[in-house]
Amino acid sequence: MMHRRTSQIFRALLLASVTAMLPLFSAAQATPAGTTAPSPSHVDLFGGYSYYRPFNAFSNFGDTLEGATYQPITWGGIGSVAAYFGTHLGVEFEGAASPHGPNDCSYIAQGGPIVRAPSGRYIPFVHLLGGGVRDGGPLLQPCTWGYGATIGAGFDYILPAEFLQNRLSIRPIQADLEISDINFGANTAPTFLNGGVVKLTSYRLSSGFVLRFGGATEIIPAAYGCVVEPVTVFPGDPITVTGSVINLAPGKRMKPAYTWAANGGQIEGDTDTATISTVGLDAGDYTVTGHVSEGFRADEHADCAASFRIQAFDPPTISCSANPSSVLPGGTSTITSEGRSPQNRPLSYSYTTTAGQIGGNATTGTLSTADVSPGTITVTCNVVDDLGKTATSTSTVTVVAPPPPPAPASHSLCSISFDRDRKRPVRVDNEAKGCLDDIALEMNRESDATLVVVGNHDPQESPEASAQRSLNVKLYLTTEKGIDANRIELRTGESTGRTADNILVPRGATWNPGGTTSFDPTKVTTTGEPYAKPPR
Repeated sequence: MMHRRTSQIFRALLLASVTAMLPLFSAAQATPAGTTAPSPSHVDLFGGYSYYRPFNAFSNFGDTLEGATYQPITWGGIGSVAAYFGTHLGVEFEGAASPHGPNDCSYIAQGGPIVRAPSGRYIPFVHLLGGGVRDGGPLLQPCTWGYGATIGAGFDYILPAEFLQNRLSIRPIQADLEISDINFGANTAPTFLNGGVVKLTSYRLSSGFVLRFGGATEIIPAAYGCVVEPVTVFPGDPITVTGSVINLAPGKRMKPAYTWAANGGQIEGDTDTATISTVGLDAGDYTVTGHVSEGFRADEHADCAASFRIQAFDPPTISCSANPSSVLPGGTSTITSEGRSPQNRPLSYSYTTTAGQIGGNATTGTLSTADVSPGTITVTCNVVDDLGKTATSTSTVTVVAPPPPPAPASHSLCSISFDRDRKRPVRVDNEAKGCLDDIALEMNRESDATLVVVGNHDPQESPEASAQRSLNVKLYLTTEKGIDANRIELRTGESTGRTADNILVPRGATWNPGGTTSFDPTKVTTTGEPYAKPPR
């Protein structure tokens, strides 16, 4: 019973191990560039070396084989033929022979389904087979046929040499778990060691070569793609074009040859990278083409094409402003230009005006409004880049009429005091004459102005003193200074003191007489001399 349980455990572990190996054989492998891509075959013929190893045996015929050990057979052969219905599923017939060994022999003849998963040149597969098994015994059992089953996995690698045309594969490993039942019959005399029923578990490791039939060999031509960077440029900017080739691998004796051409600009380069000079190109769309070759066959040549665009330089822009925007006739205003080139081209400035004079060839100019009548002046700011592209902007300056002169206004001149000579309290003394001399000069300067003389008196005096004082001032100005009498108006004021106030009233100005009173000079009684005589 212990041997039966051990056999079952070993069988389960081996089956699990083989099953766990299957994903390792399905890793994707791309077809190398420069070789032909294999297509699935219809029929595979396999032949190779086989190593056979029993590792558990159990007898249910007494104790005849109890404790007996099967030995491995290190030399054997294996062969199979697999026919596929499509890419993955097929049927396989397999035979293996290990005719000489410690256990006399080991043969199988089985068939069953096979499943493969092609991935480039790697072909992993699994198969489940059933049929006849012929084994000898570890004692005196002769080679006897029984029945058995096999589960296994492996992978093929399609050799890439082009002259083989994908017809030959190598099978590095095929691992199979074999389970068999063999009835050796009853023990017979004289040894009683030649019978028994054996349940045998073993594994077989194989490797060899596979001939592939029926699959078309596809020749994948070389493919070439190219890109330009950058795609859009301004005239004069450089461009780089880069080619990328697939299905064309450099050989030891022959290297890929690259050629480039463009319908605009100058292109240089003999590798998978070239440069294009766009100096002098007009705006528009252009095409660059590339060609790669490695041999003489058509599939060893490929072409590519890419486009690029030359974008015209944008014209500059400009803004124009004036400071101040309003001036008096003859005034000046500063004109400021703010030019900008989207591609930072060099800029030059100039100015024009509808009136006045303007100068300047930089970002500022000066407008002069000499001899310009009031009104609006339009100033134009001009900018041009080194390619001749221009832009303009305008600003206005208003020449305003000068404000009218201020309205004439009366204003007081010097006052005369009569307090110094109490004996002649109405006479204009020499000190007072100095004030009147200044007044005469002022009246001569303003020949159309009039003078208002307001005489005042002390409360202890007679009001007549006010009139005499005004009259004496007039007499001095008309007699001594030659002032026209019609330009002098005489008035009396209030009793505020012994003075005479003098107010100059320009033409057009008004004067508020207040509490003063005009009088008739002919009705004034004069006493004494009106003003001090000059010394002789």
